Amino acid sequence: MDNAQWLVVGLGNPGPDYAANRHNVGQMALAELAYRASATFKNHKAGAAVAEGRTAPGSPRLILAKPNSFMNTSGGPVAGLLRFYKIDPSRLIVLHDELDIPFDSVRLKLGGGHGGHNGLRDIIAAIGAPDFVRVRIGIGRPPGRQPAADFVLKDFGSAERALLPNVLADATDAVELVVSEGLTAAQLKFHTAS
Repeated sequence: MDNAQWLVVGLGNPGPDYAANRHNVGQMALAELAYRASATFKNHKAGAAVAEGRTAPGSPRLILAKPNSFMNTSGGPVAGLLRFYKIDPSRLIVLHDELDIPFDSVRLKLGGGHGGHNGLRDIIAAIGAPDFVRVRIGIGRPPGRQPAADFVLKDFGSAERALLPNVLADATDAVELVVSEGLTAAQLKFHTAS
């Protein structure tokens, strides 16, 4: 296992019809991380678009991945990349949308259940362990009686889009902090921010 690298996965659905959906905010944050690392995505045999880079000289190498599959079948590509790069699941970071966190908030945790998130459910099943870092990007609850499944597959509203660059920057900062200083330091910063 290579302790000098991390696999960072942004969850979402493939194709332009889904690109701006709330469910794809993990891939949006991953794109920001790739930009900071000057990394370009290329298709990988594991079924994902992969980019490699570092966000600072001497920092750990990041393997950035967007599964080419739909959200509900993200596990196969993630498991394949962990095997290919010989990365332990403890060095996996998954960026994903989170209904139970208000929009414009980022929270981090290690392990736990899937909380009804089908992308996380499939990853846990495929790698056989829940013990990986999650960067949970808040999208808030649907208004009124709108079903959650419909809400996550809608694009962000105009007011949300105005704030989205800051949210994506926070999620990217969180990944960089986990990699450079550890999960606890990142949690202290993002869980105590006002």
